[in-house]
Amino acid sequence: MACFHLMFLILIAAVASFQTNGQLSPNYYSSTCPQALSIVKAGVAVAIKNETRVGASLLRLHFHDCFVNGCDGSVLLDDNATFIGEKTAVPNNNSARGFNVVDNIKAQLEKACPGVVSCADLLAIAARDSVVKLGGPSWNVRLGRRDSTTASRSAANTSIPPPTSNLSALISSFSAQGLSIKDLVTLAGSHTIGMARCTSFRGHIYNDSNIDPSFASSLRRKCPRSGNDSVLAPLDLQTPTFFDNFYYKNLLNKKGLLHSDQELFNGSSTDVLVKRYAANTSLFFLKFAESMIKMGNIKPLTGTAGEIRINCRKAN
Repeated sequence: MACFHLMFLILIAAVASFQTNGQLSPNYYSSTCPQALSIVKAGVAVAIKNETRVGASLLRLHFHDCFVNGCDGSVLLDDNATFIGEKTAVPNNNSARGFNVVDNIKAQLEKACPGVVSCADLLAIAARDSVVKLGGPSWNVRLGRRDSTTASRSAANTSIPPPTSNLSALISSFSAQGLSIKDLVTLAGSHTIGMARCTSFRGHIYNDSNIDPSFASSLRRKCPRSGNDSVLAPLDLQTPTFFDNFYYKNLLNKKGLLHSDQELFNGSSTDVLVKRYAANTSLFFLKFAESMIKMGNIKPLTGTAGEIRINCRKAN
């Protein structure tokens, strides 16, 4: 009997540990806010109808959130008296966007289910819904993340790989987040949508040799060696508002917009996977969904850690 009692206590402890360690679940809000997913989906649809580009912006926000101290909504926090946030970090300054869309969706969630759905989860759902709305794959988003109460510009500057990164730096950056080389190549496919600023691709079009000459020449006409820093070019020159595998086809033709893009197809071990994805959209979609789930599970705050922010821009 004593042995049974001991086993029962061990089982209870294991369950408590499991819950505390925070296993995310697609059904997390099924009873506390059953309309959460539909609210986010509708908000994303309206935003993309108003401006197609914002779909890529929302996807990027989730990525930039997860790579800085985990998927905790920290990228959304404004600066305050105690910290300088991530919005003015080099990878985000004059670049990260979609914050107003997040505000609008969060307001709808608060109206329906006050204090229930986290900003971190909102970003994860919005990223998926943006991909789907633009023609890409769907996946079951794991939910149950809580929000951080602080943010770090310095961590954003060191954790998010810049567009000038070489392959080894990219591999190291992703490895630091528990992501593999395969995840790196797969998640880079998110550059099948969206735009980049002249400052991000200037070095590639003027200094690199692994770029199609006519492609480089066309970009130089809009992006001079100095000035026009904020002029935009599509990350995928063929279908920049449609989620497909043309990003990889562009790389095969040395038409990657960023130095970091073309590094994935430049005579290294990653060339094989780029070729596979360029030839097989279904394979890319399948693996992209898997890698997005994996990225969304980077160090989430769960249990009693963090909070559920009422306003995504500031701690409660």
